[in-house]
Amino acid sequence: MKILVVGGGGREHALVWKLKQSPRVEKIWCAPGNGGISQDAECIPVDAGDVPALVNLAERLRPDLTVVGPELPLVNGISDAFAVRKWPIVGPSRMAAQLEGSKVFSKEFLVRHSIPTAKMYGSFDSAETAYAALANVSWPLVIKADGLCAGKGVVLAANADEAREFIARAMEENELGPGGHRVLLEEVLEGEELSFIILTDGERSSPMVPTRDHKRVFDGNEGPNTGGMGAYSSDQLLPASLRETVLSTIVEPTLRGLAAEGIPYQGFLYVGLMLTTEGPKVLEFNCRLGDPEAQAIVARMDFDLAELLADVAAKRLNRSDLRWKNGASVCLVLTSGGYPGKFETGKRIDGLTGIEHNTGVQIFHSGTKHLGDLLVTNGGRVLGVTSAAPSLEEALSMAYKAAAGIRFENMHYRKDIGAAPGRQKAVAN
Repeated sequence: MKILVVGGGGREHALVWKLKQSPRVEKIWCAPGNGGISQDAECIPVDAGDVPALVNLAERLRPDLTVVGPELPLVNGISDAFAVRKWPIVGPSRMAAQLEGSKVFSKEFLVRHSIPTAKMYGSFDSAETAYAALANVSWPLVIKADGLCAGKGVVLAANADEAREFIARAMEENELGPGGHRVLLEEVLEGEELSFIILTDGERSSPMVPTRDHKRVFDGNEGPNTGGMGAYSSDQLLPASLRETVLSTIVEPTLRGLAAEGIPYQGFLYVGLMLTTEGPKVLEFNCRLGDPEAQAIVARMDFDLAELLADVAAKRLNRSDLRWKNGASVCLVLTSGGYPGKFETGKRIDGLTGIEHNTGVQIFHSGTKHLGDLLVTNGGRVLGVTSAAPSLEEALSMAYKAAAGIRFENMHYRKDIGAAPGRQKAVAN
């Protein structure tokens, strides 16, 4: 097989790394890729969100399979463009990707199909009507921009002043672009978050191992939301009874509802859950693998990912093909100082030589590039230090020990990934 992977972050590096292990894989391209991916695949500088350019690329390369990592090409319709040409691809259609591309579409879908979620106060396409609605809500309040906003489209407002500030930035000052032209107001859910990701070929589906992300930038779940500061996977996250509840009350009704509305879903479906005292409720849907959840999931895979995804594209998923390593895995994200706000790039990265061979830890690159002979930072999230072990404690020890040997100016990472999460308030991106 020759495979094209679309994207250029840590999730895509993890996918490339695992796909490369298949004896069936002859060649991997990645568009656009990054400094680390370039060691495992041929990187081609094509914007991941530019569907016409990706179609032209696939026309030239003729891959046997295309695997889409990020949400933007899916929301922009890459799967539809490939399906018309009968090119095998893993990823949902533009219509199905609205589950992530539009918070309002997603919330209204959940309500229509009686799937447990936070109470919605309403959606608004003008600042004036959104301001007026603040008189009839309970505080604190979650406000979500409708469209894709690169992780900056959700805020937990403690009071009306904070709510009005976010609405003004999104709807009047156009700070979030088109994604902020409509907003959704909903209640805050409290509990522990869980990422429940499934893979489906449109008819059959199978869950991945459970993961938990850490979205806030600082220890103790403090500071602003990020794309994810670290994730871990352990079977203890999801007891069998809770797993069955999630499948029967959320996953199965979601897939049935999509099919009933003429929106078959193929690919990865990420269900962001809050485990409340009333049971699991949906915080958000993503139409792809999470990042950094993907890194933790890939570290526990005990099967040929290339064969599995080829079967998904051909609508012949066999659930028994998904086998998992016992124990736990961790992905610790190293970020540029200042992220998710302003940060500098171009910082030299040291300490990676021999680290995977000496420690057994995988380093997945998120924001790196080569500058001559140097590897330098090229993004907010820079590296994902990823380990797997028989226990969560061992996996954490391996990851933190490896991270301590890596250096770049103003490097930052959380010191409490995998710790007991306590009570969290939902501000899912």
